[in-house]
Amino acid sequence: MVTFLRRSAKMVFWIFGYGSLVWNPGFEYDEKVIGFIKDYRRVFDLACIDHRGTPESPARTCTLENVEGAICWGAAYCVRGGPERERLAMEYLERRECEYDKKTLVDFYKEGEPSQPALTGVIVFTSTPDKVSNKYYLGPAPLVEMARQIATAHGPCGNNRDYLFLLEKAMFAIGHEDDMVIELAKEVRKVLGITGNGIPTEKKITGTSPKALKSHMPVLQLRPLQEAVAMDS
Repeated sequence: MVTFLRRSAKMVFWIFGYGSLVWNPGFEYDEKVIGFIKDYRRVFDLACIDHRGTPESPARTCTLENVEGAICWGAAYCVRGGPERERLAMEYLERRECEYDKKTLVDFYKEGEPSQPALTGVIVFTSTPDKVSNKYYLGPAPLVEMARQIATAHGPCGNNRDYLFLLEKAMFAIGHEDDMVIELAKEVRKVLGITGNGIPTEKKITGTSPKALKSHMPVLQLRPLQEAVAMDS
C-alpha cells in the first residue's frame, strides 16, 4: 500500500516523470505511483543534444506547456532515507535533465481522486518557453516537420524515434495514452515507411528533403557534455 505524504511532513523526495522517466527512471527509488498533474500538457518542443540527438541535429523531446484545464499523466517517484539519498538522486537527474532550465513544484493526483491532491510539492523538470532565454527551447512546429526531425535524429543514447515509440508504449502500459504522442508516433512511422504493426513497407519517403528540413531547424551553438553519460532524456 502506498502512503502519500506531504513533503513538509517528513524528509521525502518526490519527482514527477512524464517522458523517459516513466519507463526508465535510472535512479534508486522507494515507490512509484501512477497519476497526473493539472494545467500542463506534454509537448515535443525541447532540444536534446547529448542523449537522443547532437548539437548539429538536435532531437525533440518532451517538456510541459502550461495550459489551463489540461492534465498530464505520468509517474511520481519517491526517494526516502535522508538528505544524502535525495542529493544523489537529484545530482543524477540534473545531469540527465540538463536541457531543462527549471524545477517546478506541482500537486500530484491519483486516478479516481481528481479533486484532492495526493501529494503536494512534487518536483518536475520544466523549461522556459522562450528561444532567447532558453537555448534548448525549439518551440512548436508543424506535425510533419517534427516527425521528420524525430525520425532522423540520433545520439549517444540512441534514436530520437525510439524515445517517442518507448513513450507511446509506456503510456499504453499505464493505461493513459496521450493523443499527441500517438499522433506524432503515427506520423513518424509514415515518414519511416512503417505500418502500424512495425513492419517496414516499400513506401518511398517524399516531401521535404533532409537538407531542406535542416535549413528550417534552429542552429544550436552548443557544446556537448564533456563526459558521456549513459542515461536517457
